[in-house]
Amino acid sequence: MDLRQKPALITGGAAGFGRALAERLLAEGARVAALDCDCERLEQFAATHPALLAITCDVANPAQVEQAVSQVSDAFDGIQVLVNNAGIMRSAPLINPLDRQDPRHPLDLWQQVMDVNLNSVFYLTRAVAADMVRRRNRGVIVNVSSISARGNAGQSAYSAAKAGVEALTVVWAKELGRLGIRVAAIAPGFCDTQGAADALEAAQLQRWIDQVPLKRMGQVEEVVEALLWILKADYFNGRVLELDGGLRL
Repeated sequence: MDLRQKPALITGGAAGFGRALAERLLAEGARVAALDCDCERLEQFAATHPALLAITCDVANPAQVEQAVSQVSDAFDGIQVLVNNAGIMRSAPLINPLDRQDPRHPLDLWQQVMDVNLNSVFYLTRAVAADMVRRRNRGVIVNVSSISARGNAGQSAYSAAKAGVEALTVVWAKELGRLGIRVAAIAPGFCDTQGAADALEAAQLQRWIDQVPLKRMGQVEEVVEALLWILKADYFNGRVLELDGGLRL
């Protein structure tokens, strides 16, 4: 895909992978809309990139998703690129014997992680794919998964959500390919992002780095380069690109 003038929508676009990808797509000549629930960060981003269409949206809220997708489609006369990047990382064991009040995995944490990491992907793809079909636009949808989709101790909700994202990627590639819409995913390993720093203690993060054959974390720019390759590689479909430095959980 030639990205010049292509209308693109990125969730979680105010920071991390989302912001870096939005900047690269703008540099490539694409028309870019960034969705994020952090209105302050989003406003700061938009202030330095006048061409960016910035929309505050809780991607776990289907009504807000429908409104945001409609707004982007109207502004750009359609959408041809969707990157489902929004996500949160929360960890908890299934059973914590040290918690004497209730040792079980909190239900509210499970629901929060599922809403943001899995349900949002369904809401966005459902809305954008329908818009692509209605406008007869060929396009590409990329879902951001994680190395944790293979199962990571202490991450029942996060691992399950990301495994679900990868399963949906295969399903939608089979369903939408005949309509000219590719669906693929990327599964980064442990990367040097604020989200990883917030979710993992320094000692825990170092233990993971020690297990990576390359002995370092991935960089945001490396993930963005891989995302750009997926967007441009028109025969890459229904697959998950693993970018983990060789680490296996």
